[in-house]
Parts: sequence; structure tokens; C-alpha cells
Amino acid sequence: MDYLVIEGYKSAAEEFSEEAHLTPPMDFESIESRMDIREALQRGDVEDAITRVNDLNPEILDTNPALYFRLQQQKLIEYIRHGRIADALQFAQDELAPRGEENPEFLTELERTMALLAFDTVANPPAAIGDLLSPAQRLKTAGEVNAAILESLSQGKEVKLVGLLKLLCWGDSMLEEKAEFPKLNVQEGTLVEDGK
Repeated sequence: MDYLVIEGYKSAAEEFSEEAHLTPPMDFESIESRMDIREALQRGDVEDAITRVNDLNPEILDTNPALYFRLQQQKLIEYIRHGRIADALQFAQDELAPRGEENPEFLTELERTMALLAFDTVANPPAAIGDLLSPAQRLKTAGEVNAAILESLSQGKEVKLVGLLKLLCWGDSMLEEKAEFPKLNVQEGTLVEDGK
């Protein structure tokens, strides 16, 4: 159930909850709100995402300066992606530079983002900075926002199934040092005898 809730599968979570006669761990409307925020970030509409986060819980961005910086950085990336260089420079100077002065980590990320401006086209920047323009960057930002929202709702940020799988792999590696035993092939769901 927590996988469906954390990953935002509202209708599946509702059906599962109803069929299994489980009390939902959270309000299903908050799932929809989180998914609206995720979708806004995935399409590059950072301003809409910030507004929606503040509508959901204004304290999230107030108490998490790193997350707010990430959102502002994503907004700068979107300006650069769309060729709005003057807007990007003004935004970086007004909004991000003061934050960079406060925190060296922010300054490093700001410099990395501003390096995108050194290239004629956003189609071929070096790999060291090109990842900022990839869809994965939007997903990463959306994931960080989703985790912060879940934390504000006192909900786990990581799916329990993933944690159990990590624990299983760790247990396998610990046991492997002391004994021979059949190992679980996670991808195929089969047991594999040692040496076969």
C-alpha cells in the first residue's frame, strides 16, 4: 500500500485499500496534490509547482532552504532551456546569487548551472553540465519535492519494499561470508544453488 501512496497511484491505492479493508495511511487528496506538483515540475512549470507546494503547506519551502534552492535552480535551467538568456541572468543575479553567498554548496551548483550559458546551443553541452538539461533533472527535483511533502505529512519517504530488498541483499552478503546457501535471483524470482 505504501508503494502506491508514495509513488502517487491514487486510484490503485483507493481500490487496494477498499478491497483489502485497510485504513488508508493518509488522505488520498494529498496524493493528487503531490502528483499535480510532480507533473508541473516534469513539464518545466516551476512557478506552478512552487505555488502548489505553498498552497499545500507553506512551511515546506520556508523550513527547507536546500529544496527551495533546487526549485529556483530548476527555474533557472528552464529559462536557459527556452533560450531566455536575459531572464536567466536577471533571475540568477536577483534570486540565486544571494543564496550562493550564504551557502558554498549552493554557489557550486549555481556556477555549474550558469556554465550552460557558455555554449551556443543547449543541445550539446559537456556531460558534466549537460545532465542539468536532461529530463532526469526534472524527475530528480520532483522526487526531492515529493519526499519533502511526504515528510511534512509524517509519511515515509521511501517505499518499504525497497528497504526490505536492501535488507535482503545485505543479509545475503553477510551470510555468504559464513555459509553456502541458495541465493535469491531478484530479477527472476528464483533460488539459485551456489555454483550452478
